[in-house]
Amino acid sequence: MDSIVLSYRSGEHLVLTVPKALGVSVRDPKEGGLTVREHLFEEALGDGLADFLRSAGRVLIIINDSTRPTPTKEMMSALMPYLEEAGIEDENLTILIATGAHRPALESEFEQLLGKGLAQRLNNRIVSHVATDRSRLTFLGTTSRGTPVLLNSLIFEADRVIVTGSVEPHYFAGYTGGRKAIMPGIAGYETIEANHRLALESAARTLALEGNPVHEDFLEVVEFVKQPVFSLMSVLDKDHRPIHLAGGSLTASFLECIPVAEETFGTPIASPMDIVITVANHPMDINLYQAQKALDNGALAVRDGGSLLLVASCREGVGGAAFADLLASSESPDRALASIHEHYKLGYHKAAKIALEAKRIDLYAYTDLDDDLVTSLFLKPVKDLQEWFDRVVEEFRTTHRRDPRVLVLRDGGMCVPILSSSGNH
Repeated sequence: MDSIVLSYRSGEHLVLTVPKALGVSVRDPKEGGLTVREHLFEEALGDGLADFLRSAGRVLIIINDSTRPTPTKEMMSALMPYLEEAGIEDENLTILIATGAHRPALESEFEQLLGKGLAQRLNNRIVSHVATDRSRLTFLGTTSRGTPVLLNSLIFEADRVIVTGSVEPHYFAGYTGGRKAIMPGIAGYETIEANHRLALESAARTLALEGNPVHEDFLEVVEFVKQPVFSLMSVLDKDHRPIHLAGGSLTASFLECIPVAEETFGTPIASPMDIVITVANHPMDINLYQAQKALDNGALAVRDGGSLLLVASCREGVGGAAFADLLASSESPDRALASIHEHYKLGYHKAAKIALEAKRIDLYAYTDLDDDLVTSLFLKPVKDLQEWFDRVVEEFRTTHRRDPRVLVLRDGGMCVPILSSSGNH
């Protein structure tokens, strides 16, 4: 027998025992083998950041919130000497946490993001974006797709803007990072809602940029920002260590990271699988709204009629009442999809992804959520991981008279199956 260890919550683990003869495929994002070393940042920042900061007055730094694995603490440690060398006093520096439509960052999370020393030093210079606070937003116009553009006003009060982030697969925007620091990072709720409706289109999918309506709308929003922007982007390995850093313009640094991210997070599979287990690791396991990304990636590998299990603690619950309420009030996936297209609200794109997959495959969830709640979302609750696995394997053998093809994605939010042959999906 083989033992497969899966992460659960923060620092905890689950162990699944599987027969060696079953040949279960276990995939992780690739390990880069590089630790955070000073020269990585020196190569990415070089003289470019020093030149960028010359004659700067007020500087705004945009960072990710705690739902992202971005090495913000290390990035800030690398950035601060450049700011100090340029003579930027703390009172002329603002840290804006790009929460998008997530809950505002808690003060208790500042230390996690910045490190104890810097969090204490800059405490009164740290601001969490609140997408619903219209008093802090500036309306700029409308994109060609009809998205009203409202951005946090702080970006227009600075004469230099630095953005940090990490480039990973994103299930409908293609990739995280780059332009996402601004849109949806510091955008208004109406802006995010209008843009995310585009996620219902089939071209809005993981690893895809060209022709992706969500990504292209992002780019139009970013064009409204006229302040000079310097971007520091990273690609992380499976242990969230930087394996590539790129500094420069928002677009150039983002595009430089794309081939590295695709190589790191893409995992080729020869044909669709019968059973897939996909794990949403910390911090993506914070709620179902975030963990759904692991579900969506896992579904890429499942054949029609197959089984998919999401493993995610969802320690802060569902995380988005809109999509959960829509699914819970729908008698079937088809009814949910009809309601989504009739009356779209932010979060419904999550409901659409779940409903579409619930029509095609059997969806299961091993979480800390209440069983009735899980069931209302077209997911079947699992309380005993081993019992579930043994049962679905045996049921498959009985029905199909062969062993199932099984895939385990131990970091399902970051590991994207890529079919290397045509098959029934």
